[in-house]
Amino acid sequence: MALIPVMQAVVDVIRTEGVDIVYGCPGAAILPLYHAMEADGRVRHLIVRHEEGATHMADGWARTTGNVGVAIGTSGPAGTNMITGLYTAHADSIPIICVTGQAATDKLHQEAFQAVDIVEIAKPVTKWAVQVKEAAQAPWIFREAFRLARSGRPGPVLIDLPIDVQRQLIEWDSSIDAPLPVTRVEPHPPRVEKALDMLLSAERPLILAGGGVILGEAWDELRQVAEYLNIPVQVTLMGKGSFPERHPLYAGMTGIQTSQRWGNAVFLESDLVLALGSRFGDRHTGALDVYREGRRFIHVDVEPTQLGKVFGPDLGVVSDTGLFLKALLAAARSREAGPRPAAWPERVSSLRRELPRRDDFADVPIKAPRVFREINEFYGPETYFVTAIGLYQIWSGQFQETHLPRHYQVCGQAGPLGWEIPAAIGVKTARPDAEVVGVVGDYSFQFLVEELAVAAQYDIPFVLVMLNNEYLGLIRQAELPYDMKYEVDIHYDEYGTDNVKIMEAYGCTGRRVRDPEEIRDALEWARKEANRTSRPVLVEVMIEREGNAAMGAAIDAVKEFEPVS
Repeated sequence: MALIPVMQAVVDVIRTEGVDIVYGCPGAAILPLYHAMEADGRVRHLIVRHEEGATHMADGWARTTGNVGVAIGTSGPAGTNMITGLYTAHADSIPIICVTGQAATDKLHQEAFQAVDIVEIAKPVTKWAVQVKEAAQAPWIFREAFRLARSGRPGPVLIDLPIDVQRQLIEWDSSIDAPLPVTRVEPHPPRVEKALDMLLSAERPLILAGGGVILGEAWDELRQVAEYLNIPVQVTLMGKGSFPERHPLYAGMTGIQTSQRWGNAVFLESDLVLALGSRFGDRHTGALDVYREGRRFIHVDVEPTQLGKVFGPDLGVVSDTGLFLKALLAAARSREAGPRPAAWPERVSSLRRELPRRDDFADVPIKAPRVFREINEFYGPETYFVTAIGLYQIWSGQFQETHLPRHYQVCGQAGPLGWEIPAAIGVKTARPDAEVVGVVGDYSFQFLVEELAVAAQYDIPFVLVMLNNEYLGLIRQAELPYDMKYEVDIHYDEYGTDNVKIMEAYGCTGRRVRDPEEIRDALEWARKEANRTSRPVLVEVMIEREGNAAMGAAIDAVKEFEPVS
C-alpha cells in the first residue's frame, strides 16, 4: 500500500461513511485535518462562530438524515465548548462525532498551551471518548466511532487527535475499505408472543411511541401494528412525528408539560401500555405512583440497561423497535388476531372532542396558543421544525401538529438554550430544498445568535418564529409557588433587546408582530423574504408577558390549569 498522510485516510473514512458536510472551526492543533479536507475537496465545511454551535449543527443534520453528524474543533477550549453539544446528543440518543485537535503527545504532561484532557472530560456524555496515540490506528478508530455511534442506542463519540499524530504518514488504500457493519438487535420470540398475549387480554391498551421509533425508523411498522390491532397510539416529545396526529388512532401526549388534557385523560383510562423506545423521562411520567397505578407496562428498548431504570416493567423486551413491531405483527397475523373492539378507540376520540385546549384567542397582547394555531394552518406537513427549551417548547408540544417523522426536532432531555439556530442550519444543510422553521424564545435566541453569521455567509435560509414575552417565562412560572419574581425580567427599555436589529446586523431581516391578525401575513412575508434573500428571517411575535403554560405536578387531567385568559 502507498504511504499517505494519516489525515487523508481520516477524510476518506468520513466521506465514505456518507458524510458530505462537517461543521467546525480551524485552529493550530487541527490544521493537518483541515489541510487534508482542502486537498480532498469532496466534504463541504461550514466555519462556525462557536464550537458549541458546530455540535448542534451536526446534531440537527444527524436527526434529519439518520446518519452520523461531524463537528470539528481545535485543542483546549474548543473541546470544552463542545461538551454541551455532546451532552445534548447523548441525552437524546443522537449519533454525532466530535473531533478535537490536541497538543503534541510529549507535551501533554507539561500543561502545554491549550492542552486539556478532553477525553476524561467527555467520557460521561459520550458512548466513547478516545485519543489516537498511534497514527496507524486513526482510520480504524474513526471506522469504529461511526459504527458505535450508530449501534444499539445511538449516541456521540469524541476523538482527540494530538498534532504530532496528525502529521504522520501511514499505509492506507481507501479503495479496499468500507464502513463496519451495524447489527440490529432482534427480539426473543417468546417475549414477542408474551407481549401479544398481554395486548390481546387488555381492555384498553395503548401504544407509547418514544424517540426509539424514529431512531429505529420504525414508523411504518408502528402504523401497521396500530391499524391491524386497532390500538390507539400516543407519542412522547421525542417520538413526535412517528405517528400522524390527524390519524383516528392518534391518542395525544401524556406528561406534566408537553401534553394535552385529553392525552392525559386517555392515559389514565388505559390498562396496558406498550412503550417503544421510551426512556420514561420525568417530564413525561410525572409522579410515578399516578403514572403506574392501574396499568401494566411492556417496555421495548434496544438498550438492555434502559429496562427497569425508572421502574420495573411487567415485561421487558430488548430489541430494535422496527424488528420488534415486525415480529409482533407477524405473530398477530399468524394467530388471526384481527382488530380489537372499537369501543376503546371510540372513547379516545370522544375525549379528544371533549377536552381540547383553546387556541383561537383574539387578545392583544397575543396569547401563545394563537401563534401555534397560525403555524399549524400556514405550514404544510413537509415543513421541518426545530425548537429548544422554555415555555415556547411546552406550548409547541401541546399545540403544534406534526405529521411526518424527523420533521420535528427538539432537544428534549438536555434542553440547552440557543440550540435552535445552529440546529436549523444543520437541518437546512441536510435538506436544502425543504422549508425549515425554528420556534424560539427571546432569551434562547441570544445564546448562540452569532451562528446567524454562518447562515448568512453560506446562504442558508430559514424562518425563526420568536415568542417574545420579555421574561424568563418558564422560570417566572416556576417561581409562582414561592410568590417571587426574582431576576426573570430582561426588559430594560422600549424593546429590551431589539431582535429585529440583531437580525439586520447579521445581514438578515425581521418583523415584529403585536396583533394576532398580523401573524399570518408575517409568516407569508417571511417565507418570501427567506426565498428572496437566501438568509434567515425573523417573525418576532410579542406575546403576553405573564401567560402560563398548562403544567401539573403529576398527570392529572382534572387538576392541570389552563393558560391565563
